[in-house]
Amino acid sequence: MSTSTPPEKSSIQHRIQFLLIDGMLSTSATLPSEMLHAAQSAADGKRRGEHQLDIKTVGLSRRPIETRAGFPLTPDLTVKRAAPAQIIYVPALWRNPRRILRKHGDVLEWLRKAHATGATIAGVGTGCCFLAAAGLLDNRPATTHWHYFDQFEEDYPQVHLKRDYFITQADELYCAASVNSLADLTVHFIKRLYNESIAHHVERHFSHEIRRAYESMRYFEGSTDQHSDETVLQIQSWLQSNYQQEVRFAELAAEFDMSVRSLNRRFKLATGKSPLRYLQETRMGIARDLLKTSNLSISEIAYSVGYHDLGHFSELFRKSFSATPHDYRTTVRAKLFSIQGR
Repeated sequence: MSTSTPPEKSSIQHRIQFLLIDGMLSTSATLPSEMLHAAQSAADGKRRGEHQLDIKTVGLSRRPIETRAGFPLTPDLTVKRAAPAQIIYVPALWRNPRRILRKHGDVLEWLRKAHATGATIAGVGTGCCFLAAAGLLDNRPATTHWHYFDQFEEDYPQVHLKRDYFITQADELYCAASVNSLADLTVHFIKRLYNESIAHHVERHFSHEIRRAYESMRYFEGSTDQHSDETVLQIQSWLQSNYQQEVRFAELAAEFDMSVRSLNRRFKLATGKSPLRYLQETRMGIARDLLKTSNLSISEIAYSVGYHDLGHFSELFRKSFSATPHDYRTTVRAKLFSIQGR
């Protein structure tokens, strides 16, 4: 009787490339790269060799580029020799990007070819101008660093700038407004490359503070929960930024030059829910995150999301999540500790 050794399971290779450009913010490449390496290490600890990352840096040439931090980074490859990638990161630039864009026609062509072959491309801050200048964002949503909103609209009028969103997605084209938003986006990519458990592992190690999930921060082209009422979008943004305050809807309506009746009608027509319901859902979502990831007491959490009546807060939370705040925290903390203890 003969025995044979079962064949080794083939690994899946993920090719990820970081564009390097003079004057870039180094953290727009180094931070997501470190997060991806952390994901690889976590995956190796569970299923060694099943997923492998091939992370390379790409430039116009192989010469070292000068970052805003003052230390050089040397590209591994040139744009003319880089193999097709699964994910490409385009870095943020310091100050006005117009002059740098004029010198990088080869980069724009590289991005066009990469998009045509199915690559996911993520720009951050002013780096999103490369995607726009390449024509990839025409008639699509985008965002950029807030300081360059007006210039972006002037330079790329055919792009649909979303000032109220930190992340936009149109097919496999992503724009992140800041390096912090890029970190949230990288967690989303890690979830796609590996799984939710590894994504949470990386997020806990790199973002100790309370952060909002990628899904709640992004504008996704074609999503049914989006609408075109710019005034309601501004009201939504205001509610998201001021959820901890006592909100008087009569004053809010007057601020946007409408009656309370018009506010309720228009808001519900655009979002499918009343402004009060939207505010409550926003508060409950943040309270849920705080119960899961902070050591604040339940009364402190209630106060931090705008409720001075603990009983009222607890009842709203129970209706939203079919559990009291205490029971929810107990259940979720047990799951977190079980995951960390594996």
